[in-house]
Amino acid sequence: MKTAIVIPSLSALALLIISATQPLHAADKPVEGGDLTWGVETEPSTLNPQLNGQDKTELLLRASYESLFARKPDGSYIPWLAKAFKVSDDGKTYTFTLRDDVKFSNGEKFNAAAVADNFRHLQDPAYTAGSSLSIFGKRIAAIATPDENTVVITLNEVYSPFLSFAGSLKLISPQSWQSPKLKAGGPELIGTGPFILKRYEKGQQIEFVRNPDYHWASANAKHQGPAYLNSVTFRFLPESSVRTGALLSGQVDVIEGISGNDASQFKDTPDFTYQHALNTGTPYSLFLNVKYGPTQEVNVRQALLQGLDIGPLLQSIYRGQRTRVWGITSPLDPLYDNSLEGKYGNNPTLANKLLDEAGWNTKGSDGIRTKAGQPLTIEIVQAQATVRDQRDVLLQALQAQARQKLGVDLKIRYVDSGTYTEVRNNGKFGSIANSNTPTDGIDIENHYLPINAGGSINYSRTDDPQLLPLLQGAWQTQDNAKRKALYAQLQNIAIVQQALAIPLYEPEDQIAAASYVHGISFRPFKQMPENTYDVWLSKH
Repeated sequence: MKTAIVIPSLSALALLIISATQPLHAADKPVEGGDLTWGVETEPSTLNPQLNGQDKTELLLRASYESLFARKPDGSYIPWLAKAFKVSDDGKTYTFTLRDDVKFSNGEKFNAAAVADNFRHLQDPAYTAGSSLSIFGKRIAAIATPDENTVVITLNEVYSPFLSFAGSLKLISPQSWQSPKLKAGGPELIGTGPFILKRYEKGQQIEFVRNPDYHWASANAKHQGPAYLNSVTFRFLPESSVRTGALLSGQVDVIEGISGNDASQFKDTPDFTYQHALNTGTPYSLFLNVKYGPTQEVNVRQALLQGLDIGPLLQSIYRGQRTRVWGITSPLDPLYDNSLEGKYGNNPTLANKLLDEAGWNTKGSDGIRTKAGQPLTIEIVQAQATVRDQRDVLLQALQAQARQKLGVDLKIRYVDSGTYTEVRNNGKFGSIANSNTPTDGIDIENHYLPINAGGSINYSRTDDPQLLPLLQGAWQTQDNAKRKALYAQLQNIAIVQQALAIPLYEPEDQIAAASYVHGISFRPFKQMPENTYDVWLSKH
C-alpha cells in the first residue's frame, strides 16, 4: 500500500506570513472568554460549506465545518478528523481511518457512515449542480464502510488531486441532509467545528458560539480543547474604508481585506498588528471567451494580452501591496512554472498591429475600433459576490487603458449570483474576471478542462484538443515533477499561443487587529486566514 502523497517543500512557503507587526510575546498566556467582532469584506452567497465557492468566506465557514486532514507548509497531510489514509498500489482506492472520539455539535456520531454520506451526495447531480463538486463525484466508482471508523473510496481511474479534494471537503452531519435549507445552509447544517453557527442576519452579520465539547483540533493548532473565545461575530462591511474606520474607532476588533492605501495605518504601530500572505491557486485573471463575440478571434485575445500594461496599474491602485503574476497558478504553488514572467504585455505597437490584421482597422468618432460597422466591444462579467480587493477599480483602469491604447471598448457588467450562473451557462459574454484558490492542479483543471468533460469553471470555454491530454497526463501520475512539466506545456498553450486568459495579480489576504487580539494566523500551505479557534483577547 502507498502512504501519504507528500508535496516537496517550497522555500517560499516558509514565508507564511509575509509581514507582521507586534508579534505575540512568548510570555503572554492565553485566557478564556470574551466576544470577538471581525469586519469582513465578503458575505457568503450560501452557508452550505460544500457548495460555497467564495474563497474569502472560508474564514467564516471553517469555524463550524471541518475536514479529514490539515496540511503542513510543505503541502503534506496531517491528521484532523481522520487519523490516517492509504492509497492502493494502483492509485485508485483511498482508505481513510477516522478518529473515534469526534461528534457533531448536535450530538450525532462522527463515523464512517456519516463521512460516506457526504461523498455519496457528491454523486447527486441535483445537489452539485452549478458547483465544481460534480467533477469529483463523477470520478467515484464505489464507497464502502467496512467498519465504523473506516471509509474506502474507489475511483474509476487514477486521479492524483483526489486526496487534496477529499482531505479538505467540509463535512456535515447526517441530519443536515434532511434540511429543507440544504443548499442555502445556515444553523440547520451541523458541523464538528470549535464554534457553532448560531445566527445569520442577511446583509448584516453572522454569529458563532463556542462548542464546549470540542477537543479534536489538528496538530496545526496551538492548543487542544474548546476555543478560547465565547463567541465570534463576523460583520459584513464590503467597503474597505468602512472596515478601516470600524477598526480605528473600536467598533470591531479585527478586519480583513485592507486596501493598499490603508495598510500604513496599521503597520508599525503599538495599537494594531498587521499581517498579509499570498494565496495559492489561480490568479485573478481575465478569462477570454473563445466562443462568443470579438474574443473568438485569437488576434483580439492576443492584442489584449500583449497590449495591456498591468504592472503600473497594480502599483497605482494597491501602492505596491499586490503581486503581479504571469502564469496559470500562484507563484507559491509547487506546480508553478515561472517561464512566462515578463514575457508579454506593454507592447501596444504589436497589439495594434494584430488588431489591424484582424480587420479592426477603422475607428468611430469615439475612438473605438470597428469592423463591418460593429464596434470592438467586449463585455467583462464580474460576479457581485466576488467584487473585493478594489477589483472594480482595477477593472475600470483596464477599461481606460484598453480604450486609450488599443481602441477596445471593455464593458464591465456586475451581476448577482443567479445572473452569473445563467451567463456562465449560456456563454454570452466576452470575458469573466475571477480567481480560485484550490491547490494540487485542481484550479488548473477547473479552468481548462473542456466543459463537456466536466470543466466547471472553464470561463474561456476552450475545447482546444491540445489541452485535454496534458490534463489527463497530469492527473494520472503522482510524480509532481512530471505534473509540473505537463502544466508548463499547458500554460504555454493557454497563455502564449491562445491567450485564453490574462493573469493580473495573485490574491492575498491582509489582517489588521487591535493589539489586545492574539493568536490570529494563516493556514499553512494555502495561506488563507485561519479560523478563530486559537484567538484570544487580553482584555474583554
